[in-house]
Amino acid sequence: MGIPPFLRKAQQWFFKTPERSLDQAYEAARMIEAIENEHFDGNPISARYGNYGKSSMNYFEGELQKYLNLINLRMTEFRASSAVIRVSDPKIMEIQVGEPSDQDYTLNVIDRPSLFFRKLQFVDEVRARYRRTESSSAQTVVMVKEPATAQPRIQSEGQSTQLLNGQQRQASPGAIAPLATTPKAIDQNGQRSAGITDRASVLPRSILRTVDRIRQDLDPNAEEQVVKNFRSSRGRTTTAIRFLLLLVIVPLLTQQFAKNYVVGPIVDYARENQEADVFLNMEMEEEALHELQQYEERLRFEVLIGKVEPIREAEIEERVVEKATEIESEYRDRSADAVKNVFSDILAVSAFIILLTNQKRGILTLKSFLDEIVYGLSDSAKAFIIILFTDMFVGFHSPHGWEVLMEGLSRHLGFAANREFIFLFIATFPVILDTVFKYWIFRYLNRISPSAVATYKNMNE
Repeated sequence: MGIPPFLRKAQQWFFKTPERSLDQAYEAARMIEAIENEHFDGNPISARYGNYGKSSMNYFEGELQKYLNLINLRMTEFRASSAVIRVSDPKIMEIQVGEPSDQDYTLNVIDRPSLFFRKLQFVDEVRARYRRTESSSAQTVVMVKEPATAQPRIQSEGQSTQLLNGQQRQASPGAIAPLATTPKAIDQNGQRSAGITDRASVLPRSILRTVDRIRQDLDPNAEEQVVKNFRSSRGRTTTAIRFLLLLVIVPLLTQQFAKNYVVGPIVDYARENQEADVFLNMEMEEEALHELQQYEERLRFEVLIGKVEPIREAEIEERVVEKATEIESEYRDRSADAVKNVFSDILAVSAFIILLTNQKRGILTLKSFLDEIVYGLSDSAKAFIIILFTDMFVGFHSPHGWEVLMEGLSRHLGFAANREFIFLFIATFPVILDTVFKYWIFRYLNRISPSAVATYKNMNE
């Protein structure tokens, strides 16, 4: 009696736990290295090596801490699983056959144990640059730049594994504090130099910042640095605004182009050949009947009050028939337009998702730009914007606005407005949105700008 398939899959999943954990830790280390190369010129993630605002550095440090936590978690899982599971056989070599080219086949020999140990070495090198040390007063995160030999890069399957020429990482006294405390820098001789925390214990930080600003003003290269910072800021702002316009313009153009030139002709041809119904739902039919009834009653009323010359009953019937034909044509176009909106909106949303997926750097730049704008406002302006948005979307009068939006969306897509669904949506979504607002205020804004939270509470009361 053989092993059931699900037990065989579970067994395979269990025995691949060390390799899977190492792969996930390796990918997290690659993400850290990508941030270093893309935003800090290959240097560690620190304000010392990047000209970014406070909110941007908070984001980078948060990403660093997230990936470091993931690496630590996966490496713990790797050590625990490798203690009971055989990781790899040192004699195993993998041979892959490449795609035929000019009637020749390429054989790629992959040394899996060597590949395995190179991944492990790369993860250890990244972790070594952000080494945790315990001080006598508090736990700090110290970043040490250690010289390394060639850094390994693992190519995709089907390609031979090779070592790229790694950049030599020079020793530097840079330090970073992803935690609340500020680290002390380590110089090239291994001595611990005085950090911001040590200086703050002697003099207030405001005096130190003033002295530092005066020193920068007296620096002969200060003007060049200011121009460089301005150009960098202008480039980021231009990139963020361009990406924001793309997020708005591309879906709109996709929706209009698809509706008029792709989906529209197909829908019109299908409805003409199949003699589709005039009304998509009962609500549209009731609106048409109500409009025709109002026209007939208005016409008879105008005759009775003498506003219009007396008309025979047969002529009234003829006018009503003409109006009915006009209403039928109008609602037939509305029905076809609603069907076109469904498919064109799907294409527009797909274009929006593709744009977000392929423009990760633009998303990062846009987020940094919005953070600088929001967190750069005064406390009263922050409180005003928060109160405006919360009252508009989750306030006392917000259910009426949500009801209008949902009915408009139903009419746009050609669906009958379901009152029960609309009321259920209003009863749940604004509550969730209000919870998200409160969590953001408590979790982030209260830590970054406590005075803005105090101003918001005073204005809200």
